[in-house]
Amino acid sequence: MFFDRTGKKTDEELMLQVHRGDERALTALYERYGTRLLRYFYRMLWKDRDRAQDFLHDLFVKVIENATRFQPERKFSTWLYSIAHNMCKNEYRKQAFRKAHGPAPPDESVENLGYAALQDQQFKDALDGALEKLEEADKHLFTLRYEAELNLEEIAAILECPEGTVKSRLFYLKKKLAGYLGAYHPENAMP
Repeated sequence: MFFDRTGKKTDEELMLQVHRGDERALTALYERYGTRLLRYFYRMLWKDRDRAQDFLHDLFVKVIENATRFQPERKFSTWLYSIAHNMCKNEYRKQAFRKAHGPAPPDESVENLGYAALQDQQFKDALDGALEKLEEADKHLFTLRYEAELNLEEIAAILECPEGTVKSRLFYLKKKLAGYLGAYHPENAMP
């Protein structure tokens, strides 16, 4: 059996149990990854919350259907995000345009925010705007690295490219975002 440092079953062990039909193991994997994957799909699928939830559901159906294909010597999260990545790629192929919806509604009304929270919300809005300007490949890379918090090795496996390529793409992605978010750079802050 595979266990992590806390004595809990690893993702790989849970996936083997899913293969044997254990619904509790599937629930545990959903609890570990559901929120992050929902954010991933939301960002990748034009900020359409309903579509993101549908894709999350479909992803876990695919996990059940493809349980026999999972190789326990490989990392589960890489396998899971590879499936999610392919689902998004297939959806992009079906869509002739990227922007099906306008900007997402704000989480809170501006009137109820304090000054620091307002600045934080303004930065989040600026970041969302900057991400909308990126090509799909760059947006996907940002989401994998900074929202899904995957490491370079995992991202390279998902994107099927060398780690060096991932590092290079991240470097150029950061430069693009810095250009879009220049007003938020510490050197540009008001005294």
